[in-house]
Amino acid sequence: MTRVAWFQCAAGVAGDMAMASLVDAGADQFFVMNELGALDVDGWALTFERVQRCGVSATWANVVVHDHDGEHAHRPAGNVLDLIDRSSLTPRVKARSLRVYETLAQVEALIHGVPADSVELHEVGALDSIIDIVGTCAALESLRIDEVRYSPIGVGHGVVRTAHGDLPNPSPAVTRLFAQHGSRSFGVDTTMEIATPTGVALLTTLSAADGCGPMPSMAITSTGFGAGTADTADRPNVLQTVIGDADDQASSEGQRAFEVAVNVDDVSGEVLAHAVSELLRVGAFDAWVTPIVMKKGRPAHTVHALCDDAHHEPVRSIMLATTGSLGIRSHEVRRWPQQRDEFTVTVDGFEIRIKQSEFRTKVEFDDAAEVAARTGKSVREVLALAEHLASVYDRPPSNS
Repeated sequence: MTRVAWFQCAAGVAGDMAMASLVDAGADQFFVMNELGALDVDGWALTFERVQRCGVSATWANVVVHDHDGEHAHRPAGNVLDLIDRSSLTPRVKARSLRVYETLAQVEALIHGVPADSVELHEVGALDSIIDIVGTCAALESLRIDEVRYSPIGVGHGVVRTAHGDLPNPSPAVTRLFAQHGSRSFGVDTTMEIATPTGVALLTTLSAADGCGPMPSMAITSTGFGAGTADTADRPNVLQTVIGDADDQASSEGQRAFEVAVNVDDVSGEVLAHAVSELLRVGAFDAWVTPIVMKKGRPAHTVHALCDDAHHEPVRSIMLATTGSLGIRSHEVRRWPQQRDEFTVTVDGFEIRIKQSEFRTKVEFDDAAEVAARTGKSVREVLALAEHLASVYDRPPSNS
């Protein structure tokens, strides 16, 4: 059974609204706060408050940043990614947060024509945006959400004031995110920035390839409303989240994905290994190499990658760049990923990553081998200890 969060974006979407809507739907706010505490950064406070927005009761995430000298006004993308990567966040919270910021960095780099790792993240690099993104990913983990989906997103008009001056509303980052992920939007008669880069990046990056659309078929277990700061008179300024379990028919359809491939007969094993590593780095679900025989009996290899629509272009580009091929091919496939938990256990003071599905518990072998080398235990003993600890692991609570 796949656990789904579907966001109703009639009033747009912002990062704080997404986090608040999930808490309103039952995410454990104390788990969210504990995860945020894993970031090595201070000078902030967060409260969740009950409010009314045009007659609708909702939760408002009040993020307060104590920044008197402008230290946290913006950060280079590399600094934000390093902050998240070196934290002790729960593995899936960390992975999702990194994906969102990698997407934002790529978008900003394209807009400004600079490398992604050195681009300055202004509004989205500020501390309150980091809290919004990591907090939303933590709330998703608390509810054990496997799949994110969302409705067409409402956008305003006019201009918005940013660190780069007055920009069109919706902003260039928002429209590029829409284009990259095939998202649908519609106009709302307001000059407010109701669709922010932070909110749009969260939904488009964390959703399935075809994640934008009507509410999927599912058994609904809870729902929540996240409030925007403004209380508008003509419409509720809220983001609704609906939590549920996808039914068997929806699960049987699988997720849309692409298999990208290229045949090469003139590259070394080192180049093939590097290509696989790079494909995974830019967002491929999986990458692999198979031996083949080409024309005139030449031994060769096919490099494959499986990815969603959002990563289709970077996967193609990396495949061409790393193999030096003159062309590649791609076709649409369906994938059926199994629901799984990702977490860590501690053996003799060392963390070991665990992946657990309905039918199998998988210990990260490289982690177990490293612990064995450091402790003098055998790898088999470390694997057995990690599997036992995984069987009694206390997962984040779900209040759905």
